[in-house]
Parts: sequence; C-alpha cells; structure tokens
Amino acid sequence: MGETTPSNSVQVDIRDVHKIYERGSERIDVLQGIDVEIRDGEFVALMGPSGSGKSTLLNLIGGLDRPTRGTVRVAGEDLGSLSDGALTRWRAENIGFVFQLVNLLPVLTAERNIELPLLLTNLSKSERKKHVEAALKLVGLSHRAGHYPRQLSGGEEQRIGIARAIVTDPTLLLCDEPTGDLDRKAGDEILDLLHALNTEHGKTILMVTHDPRAAARAQRTVHLDKGVLSTEPAP
Repeated sequence: MGETTPSNSVQVDIRDVHKIYERGSERIDVLQGIDVEIRDGEFVALMGPSGSGKSTLLNLIGGLDRPTRGTVRVAGEDLGSLSDGALTRWRAENIGFVFQLVNLLPVLTAERNIELPLLLTNLSKSERKKHVEAALKLVGLSHRAGHYPRQLSGGEEQRIGIARAIVTDPTLLLCDEPTGDLDRKAGDEILDLLHALNTEHGKTILMVTHDPRAAARAQRTVHLDKGVLSTEPAP
C-alpha cells in the first residue's frame, strides 16, 4: 500500500451493458447499454437519483452480480468468463468495498474486523497482522485497534470500514455513499482519506454519492439516470 504512480491503462471497461429484471410479466430495464471506462488511478464519482441503477452498476463492476447482456472487464479480467468460484476469488483479491452502512461485527475489535478479508488468503497470522497494522496506520486509527465498534464514533467506524476494504491492497475501491450516514465534519474527513488513497497511494476509486460536495472531490463525475449514462468533468 505504498505510494504508486498511476498508469494510463484502463482499469474498468464496460461495454454495452444491460441489466434487466423480470417480475412476473413486468420487465424492468435498470441499465440500458452502458459504456464507460475508468483508467488506472482515477477517482470517479457516480451520481444519479434513487432508482437510477447506480448500485446495480457498482455491483456489476465488483462482481457481485452479472449483466443480462454486455461485457464487464476489470483489471484486464472479463468477469463474464469466470465461474462463480473463480469470481469469488477474483473479487477477494481485486475489489475493496466501502458501504454507507459499515456493518462491522460488534463482537470483534477493530483490528479483527479489518482482518476478516485476509482470512480468505494464504497469508500467515504474522503476515495478516502486518497488513492490519498498515491499514490501521493508513486510516489514522492505530490507537483504536483494540476497540469494539460500540466504542467508536460514526466517522471512526467508517475509517475502520475503509481499512477493511484496503487491507488486501485491492486493485479498485468501490464506495457506495461512504459519507451518507455521517455529519459534515466526519464526512469531510472520509473524503480527505479517499482523496489521499487516490493521490498518494494510486488507488482507483469509483464512488456513488448523492452529494455534489462529495462528487467535487473526484476527478470527474458520471451521471446515471433511468439506466442511461452521461459524463462530465468534475469542477
């Protein structure tokens, strides 16, 4: 998780992606022919009204769902070509998720919550400990390692959630309303942290947000409305 220099390679390549849900005789076209590229080291904000398909698109990029039609390629991998088992392994190695609801396990300390994704790897206990310590240091919460979620503020919980997301050194961070449950000060601190992960550590970030102030931290903004995408540069 050291400092890196972003390359110009395409990290996320979405081509003619459709997502259709059918409920009885009703057909819902959530995504309608989406095309988008995100380059290595970019910080992109994804905005749009509720029900526009933002979380659906995020789930497709993160390998949590599959498109009805089209190609989703991330970090050079065509996700549609992977079996369910291979997709699970790929996701664990390449994607870090940051959600609005952090969902830390209340019976585990901060450091044990952060360690959870590493249990899917072949790292030894001592190696896992080093990764957890590095992630805690990066989010500025080394002193809270032994605290339980109930002993943390909302902003600290989200920082631990980000540490959990980056502990495997993923290729891509997918953030779904990471400041949605936080007050302005705590939200700004989370945005500062994401900005640092992008600019100082070269992390590629796609962030879903309703907040124009949050979107302004990104390098560019992508708008999704009624399943159709448009792009504009961030101010």
